Amino acid sequence: MSQEYYDITIIGGGPVGMFAATYARMRLAKVQIIESLGQLGGQVATLFPAKKIYDIPAYPTISGTDLIANLQKQVNDFAPDIHLNETVLEIKQTSAGFELVTSKKKRYSKSIIIATGIGAFEPRRLKIDNAQTFEGQQLRYFVDDLNIFKDKVVAIAGGGDSAIDWALEIEPLAKELYLIHRRDKFRALEGNLAKLQATATHFQTPYNITALNKSQDKLNLTLTKARSEENKELSVDYLLVNYGFSSSNKQIENWGLTTANRAIAVNSSQETNIPGIYAIGDGAYQKGKVALIATGFGEAPNAVNNALLHVYPEKRQPAHSTQLIKQFKKDQKR
Repeated sequence: MSQEYYDITIIGGGPVGMFAATYARMRLAKVQIIESLGQLGGQVATLFPAKKIYDIPAYPTISGTDLIANLQKQVNDFAPDIHLNETVLEIKQTSAGFELVTSKKKRYSKSIIIATGIGAFEPRRLKIDNAQTFEGQQLRYFVDDLNIFKDKVVAIAGGGDSAIDWALEIEPLAKELYLIHRRDKFRALEGNLAKLQATATHFQTPYNITALNKSQDKLNLTLTKARSEENKELSVDYLLVNYGFSSSNKQIENWGLTTANRAIAVNSSQETNIPGIYAIGDGAYQKGKVALIATGFGEAPNAVNNALLHVYPEKRQPAHSTQLIKQFKKDQKR
């Protein structure tokens, strides 16, 4: 083969995709994750990081942030190749497997596991002409490391669960925290809103951000009161915008996969109508399925084992996880 082929390519870096990559590496497969966002964690990391999750075995309750942190540590220990800020646009069959045309380059794989959930995410961006100038610096749509907000003046824009969740995470760290929302009422869960209101957070409502300017090392925000011409200025170290995310499965519709109930139809082996392509998590459908994160975690090893059986028909089914780890460690020493 003139091209480098991975054994398994996992499209989607949410919780289920992360665990699939970990398990595939336990089985010594050559694995890559392709994720459209700038971080791993999917919906859990971007939409409800502080929300408590109750369907993870052995955890009576765990926050989205802690769940992703644990999965990230697990992924790091097994070290699959990870490609962030990259979207798969086309999948073409080749004599050796598949060619994946992405927003950055062409990649090759002997099998594919789709773990995209409800689709590729894009943040709803701040609609100000020069906003792009500050993106990835003092203007953020994602949180990669909470510690950057420590002892800083931080503004969060938004009124939904994601904005309030991040505010609850950042408030204990920040020197000052401002919450900017265009209405006096919030869409977020009432209990979490009440928790935030009990802190020292400064609520700036009903205001819209209408201008951004840099002054020395600060980001200056112009806030305009809703339905008026009243303005005020606010100087911050960071602005985190949480206006929600748009998701799309349009690319998947062009990949020739059979769908059902707005998801990819799979059989008991997690295989789609195209041999060698599998789907797991919220983006996969089979009759009687319960849509839980725990369900997706169970589907991941099933898909991995069947993908490897497709690629290597002579390969025996795996032993218990302790044996897999012993073999993985032995392989790493070679």
